[in-house]
Amino acid sequence: MTIEKIKELKQADKDEVESYFNGMGFDRWNRIYSDSDDVNKVQRNIRIGHQKTVDDVLSWLRDGGEVSNQTFCDAGCGVGSLSIPLAELGAKSIFASDISHAMVTETKKRAENLGLDLSRLSFKTSDLESLEGSFHTVICLDVFIHYQQNAAEEMVSHLCSLAEERLIVSFAPYTPALALLKRIGQFFPGPSKTTRAYTLREEGIIKAANKCGFEKAKGKLNKAPFYFSKLIEFRKISDKNI
Repeated sequence: MTIEKIKELKQADKDEVESYFNGMGFDRWNRIYSDSDDVNKVQRNIRIGHQKTVDDVLSWLRDGGEVSNQTFCDAGCGVGSLSIPLAELGAKSIFASDISHAMVTETKKRAENLGLDLSRLSFKTSDLESLEGSFHTVICLDVFIHYQQNAAEEMVSHLCSLAEERLIVSFAPYTPALALLKRIGQFFPGPSKTTRAYTLREEGIIKAANKCGFEKAKGKLNKAPFYFSKLIEFRKISDKNI
């Protein structure tokens, strides 16, 4: 496959994701990531699985030091499932971004409705590739499902360049059992929902982070019916450990 063709496929995936999450996808996932009872059994289990991932991240952050002294980038913030509890924990600052303007708007709305200090929060509609800045911790949860292996590894490298000390990512892990399903979209509700979605090989994600001077500190596999997500925390390798 030529470089030009690879770029075309990447752009097609990005356009599809942006369109979906600004349209019917926003309505569906806004309900899933809420307290709404207007969800089916599959959607409810996805909600439970995603919340497990968010809760694990918050636990790791509490164990890792004083959150109030740290700056965060929530890359692919969705409707604020992580950004909002980070603000409630008193994080020094949170940069919340998503490719979907509708998602970013909803995150800000939810934060306002809770009376959070918006001076600690900043919002931007952006794809991952365009993110800039420097943050103590960069977090990207359940977004890599929209990236093929090579693109996901490139994105790990980019996110590492934004992280001063820590990178936390989650992704749908490749396993033979999941590969048999052919399309990970079968995990999710509704035949019309779907964007292209991918499972990833963990060793490639780890190798990409290692090349940028980060090492795996911890990991966990979260499972609920219709939800499979591998969560990994990477820490920057200090000079004394090199």
